[in-house]
Amino acid sequence: MKLYSYFRSSASYRVRIALNLKGIAHDIVPVHLFKHGGEQLSQLYRTLNSDGLLPTLVADDGSGSQHVLTQSLAMIEYLDEIHPMPALLPSTPLDRAFVRSVALSIACDMHPLNNLRVLRYLVHELNVDDNAKNAWYRHWCESGLAALELTLARDKRPGKFCYGDSPTLADCCLVTQIFNAQRLKCDLSAMPTLMRIHENCQQLDAFVKAAPQNQPDAEV
Repeated sequence: MKLYSYFRSSASYRVRIALNLKGIAHDIVPVHLFKHGGEQLSQLYRTLNSDGLLPTLVADDGSGSQHVLTQSLAMIEYLDEIHPMPALLPSTPLDRAFVRSVALSIACDMHPLNNLRVLRYLVHELNVDDNAKNAWYRHWCESGLAALELTLARDKRPGKFCYGDSPTLADCCLVTQIFNAQRLKCDLSAMPTLMRIHENCQQLDAFVKAAPQNQPDAEV
């Protein structure tokens, strides 16, 4: 498998974690989000992913045919189906829905508002300065994580991780959003449940190896 990735892309980060948890051999193909006007916007890359977004996963179906997958959560569920163990989704419908709801609250409600193309639009089209841009980022990140903190703190299903004592799709998403929040100096002091889960994830090699600073294209 090949994963087209940028070291600080949180969507790519999610898939890197899942690949590592599954122990699936893969090659990282770096795509720089800033060089040359953004390599993800190049004609060459868009022949692979017409959205011009990261990540892109190129998978072999076993017959020699290669298939291109887009959207990080779709990729992770695909990986879970072709390599069932360790499972990244629970066995029962209600619990699967719970894990997906946590993942989607991050991937659909928080992350899009903090995505690079949104931040660029704020700066280049709406003439928002860096201070206002970062305030936007922190507002949506902090409010989203605060709501998720309440959800997990009130529920009986979280254990060491978002669901029980094994990492799931939800943790793949949570860790990447916490990384973004810490990088932009969000206030996470009122989120003990999320930070406890985050720290437990950091004890696993799969998460450590997937971290931005450990990628081949990482920049100081």
